Amino acid sequence: MKKDSRLSSMLHVLLHIAQSERPLTSAELAAYLQTDPAVVRRTLSGLRELGYVSSAKGHGGGWTLTCDLARVTLRDVYEAVGAPEVFALGHRSEAPRCLVEQAVNATLDDAFREAEALLVRRLGEVTLADLAADFGRRLAARGHRRIRHAH
Repeated sequence: MKKDSRLSSMLHVLLHIAQSERPLTSAELAAYLQTDPAVVRRTLSGLRELGYVSSAKGHGGGWTLTCDLARVTLRDVYEAVGAPEVFALGHRSEAPRCLVEQAVNATLDDAFREAEALLVRRLGEVTLADLAADFGRRLAARGHRRIRHAH
């Protein structure tokens, strides 16, 4: 099963936008993710509707941040990209007649709910500013002073 990387991808893109001194085009952002610009535009459009980013067409246009990094959490972005399923695990049967399988499903449901709640709560504790600061520390540790870095 393919993993859903929308959250990771959008966090990656948002940090690139935050570090840039100019608007970044969908093509530039797509190159960072090794994907198609249409995928970037489609996903960022949801973030634009929530006021996190804006875009401008034409020469000098592109995507810019319109939010305060310290006020937007990873949970906000997770929800903005559609709150994808956290686990690929599931039940063998959703409506089993077997009492053993019913017991298994009930126990797994409880565990899945608890784990998902813990993850979503943790996402709500980390801001985009926290991510940007971590990137800054990593960049400084490599001796780089410029914002541009290798992928």
